[in-house]
Amino acid sequence: MNRVPGDAENAHSSSVESCPSLRDVHSINPTQLMARIESYEGREKKGISDVRRTFCLFVTFDLLFITLLWIIELNVKGGIETTLEKEVLHYDYSSSYFDIFLLAVFRFKVLILAYAMCRLRHWWAIAFTTAVTSAFLLAKVIISQLFSQGAFGYVLPIISFILAWIETWFLDFKVLPQEAEEENRFLIAQDATERAALLHPGVLSDGQFYSPPESVAGT
Repeated sequence: MNRVPGDAENAHSSSVESCPSLRDVHSINPTQLMARIESYEGREKKGISDVRRTFCLFVTFDLLFITLLWIIELNVKGGIETTLEKEVLHYDYSSSYFDIFLLAVFRFKVLILAYAMCRLRHWWAIAFTTAVTSAFLLAKVIISQLFSQGAFGYVLPIISFILAWIETWFLDFKVLPQEAEEENRFLIAQDATERAALLHPGVLSDGQFYSPPESVAGT
């Protein structure tokens, strides 16, 4: 005899437990979701994301910093014109720093083309530039005579090597994961907006509300 009230109580408790989920669905604010979607689409229209722009700025800094160090090295060795003619026109792999400068130009062109112009979302381009940079610098340090030319024999290869690997770390651990997370949030917000539009088909206008005429007394 007590089973029916117990079943009714269980059914009531299950319906109560399902209420928060329904309330969560109905509590979705379509205006906020649409604002998020519009902000995301606005960022897509205006260009690259903020974190990708920071990466491109760092790639530009890499080129400018290596160029600055190379110009300083040219001045230290006895004048820009004389040393430039010696390192460029009479290039010698074992003693010239010109190839390290060209290596920075190579990284800049490939990375800007891949991640700024083509907006690539893969790590193969940065892996290629870092592998070429590391292999070339290791071979140059082993074969050439840079260490006998003073402090710049240590500074330029080490700085170029470090900057290349910082770019790899920044892209792989900051740029790509953050952009993927933002895209997932956009897809979730878009899906929630579509569901909210089904639950809230629209706001009723004033014309849809009316009061029935007063009835005659006694009828």
